[in-house]
Amino acid sequence: MHIRDLTRFLAELAENNNRPWFVMNQPRYDILRAEFLTLVTRLIDDLGRFDPAVVDCNPKKALFRINRDMRFAHDKRPYKTTFSASIVPLGRKKPSEGGGPAYYFHIDAAGKLLLAAGEYMPPADRLRAIRNHIVADAAGFTKLMNTRKLRAGFDGLLQEGKLSRPPKGFDPDAPHIDYLKLKSFIVVREHSLTEQIPDDLGAELALGFKAAYPFVSWLRGAT
Repeated sequence: MHIRDLTRFLAELAENNNRPWFVMNQPRYDILRAEFLTLVTRLIDDLGRFDPAVVDCNPKKALFRINRDMRFAHDKRPYKTTFSASIVPLGRKKPSEGGGPAYYFHIDAAGKLLLAAGEYMPPADRLRAIRNHIVADAAGFTKLMNTRKLRAGFDGLLQEGKLSRPPKGFDPDAPHIDYLKLKSFIVVREHSLTEQIPDDLGAELALGFKAAYPFVSWLRGAT
């Protein structure tokens, strides 16, 4: 994957986010998209070595479209300025579609790589199932969150949207009450590709996701 070419394209797209510019630069996009698909295809194979559940994920379905859904958006810019993919069993991106926890990454116009694993803003029934799983398996969850590789590889669970009070139906004295207040159960990590481009991006992504696999596996147990 030509990282510099990709970030340059995305940076230019951010400055010229309109259809005429995109049509003129479609050949560049098509080449980069094909390279990104190759990267994701290989990544699925690599993940399948430690997580067999994702081996049948369709790489084309794992990729997000670059076109933005503007139907209900105030922001009318037509294109996203990231290349992104979400790897889950059967290629379904949303928990409501049966996808469950995902391995997600994107590269943005600033050359930043975001790596994440878990479930972002799951629907209410799924969120309750995860919270119940934490209460029922408090000791297992403690052990999981203290896993050395998980702590070293990620910056902890995403705090976005965290409740100020315990969720309805949960005891304020319940184990891990601060975690129960979360609305997402996803670990994240960011670093700049402009400062250091890895020799093998696919291998680095697979290594990061391998560290997150115990967390993904634990989430799958929330039913």
